[in-house]
Amino acid sequence: MLTGKSFRIIMALLALISLLTLTAGTASAQNNSVRMAYVEWDDATASTFVAKAALEELGYDVEILSVAAAAMWQAVGTGNVDAMVAAWLPMTHEDYFAQVKNNVHDLGPIATGARLGWVVPNYVTIDSIAELNDHADRFGGRVIGIDPGAGLMRLSEEVMQAYELTDMELVEGSDATMTAALSNAVNREEWIVVTGWSPHWKFGVWDLKYLEDPKGTLGGEEQIHAIARAGLEEDMPEVFAFLSNFAWEDSDQLQMVMAWNQEPGSDPLENARRFLRENPEVLERWKP
Repeated sequence: MLTGKSFRIIMALLALISLLTLTAGTASAQNNSVRMAYVEWDDATASTFVAKAALEELGYDVEILSVAAAAMWQAVGTGNVDAMVAAWLPMTHEDYFAQVKNNVHDLGPIATGARLGWVVPNYVTIDSIAELNDHADRFGGRVIGIDPGAGLMRLSEEVMQAYELTDMELVEGSDATMTAALSNAVNREEWIVVTGWSPHWKFGVWDLKYLEDPKGTLGGEEQIHAIARAGLEEDMPEVFAFLSNFAWEDSDQLQMVMAWNQEPGSDPLENARRFLRENPEVLERWKP
């Protein structure tokens, strides 16, 4: 595995590369153009595309850019994009927020009751992270992770140390590779542990449970926030007001759109438009 120092250097370089791709345009303060950044996590994809569809209903042209988590925060902090609706606070993105907090507006939560943790199928007979070393062979000695830039992976590295999981390895990947590995294991009724979070569609597909974290390393309840660049309120007051109002009524709505996005051949933008058609009162509530 990469050392902590090497990991930070590589992630800084990746963030810089991703950020440079955003400088082909700047956050627009003119016309009706809005730029948003997001990470291709399922919840972020659902929320970002719904926000895009809603802003288009209000007459705006919306460009969305998929980047790494660090680059997403830097892009809003530097004003290269106008906003994002994928900030996990107070803990997961704590470091990213600290770097740019003087240059952004925290518009508050769009979803509450979010959670990070390590997840296993319900048929796995252990209930705590503290038990993993004793059953490392059953798990193939691996914790299946997601992309290395995620705050969840940083916290998971701390979990590895806090619980002295010397017989386990934290494996980097992506949301897609993590859920694929989970699917394969469940189909074979094999033991597997993955880095997980909710809201996430996987909890509606498989019978899963969080492993207890008695040391509290992964933190408590999280919220997903909308974040706007400094100056957006003055430049585009209607967009700022919309983003201030933008919030899911409950996690069921968000997870429903996430589930639609998992259907074969689905289009996240069309699913976002479908959600607005079927829930017109929600759009009315979000309007400035």
